[in-house]
Amino acid sequence: MRGNFRIVSTTLSALALIGAIGLSATVSADPMEDGKKLAFSKKKGNCLACHLIPGGDQPGNIGPPLIGMKARFPDKAKLHAQIAEPRTANPNSIMPPFSAHGVLSGKEIDLVVDFIYSL
Repeated sequence: MRGNFRIVSTTLSALALIGAIGLSATVSADPMEDGKKLAFSKKKGNCLACHLIPGGDQPGNIGPPLIGMKARFPDKAKLHAQIAEPRTANPNSIMPPFSAHGVLSGKEIDLVVDFIYSL
């Protein structure tokens, strides 16, 4: 019985290690690229559903094009707030509150903001 426990325990540990190695391999060394992937991802940011973004395919036209963002948001913190909780600036906004709804984590919002701010 103890032998079976050790085998199962060792196997689970090995699988966990392999999973951790696999996850770490998918994290990019380029935060800008990570932000772009999040912004273009249909399962996460999905900014392309509503916005035209340079380099994106099949953009939406509900929201404004995401170009010249430094000129539109000289204060990067305001861009962050707009993505995290757009209802603060406009209670009638149709933009989803990515932070409040748990769509993106704080770190993910930071990555998207860095990417969008570079446009």
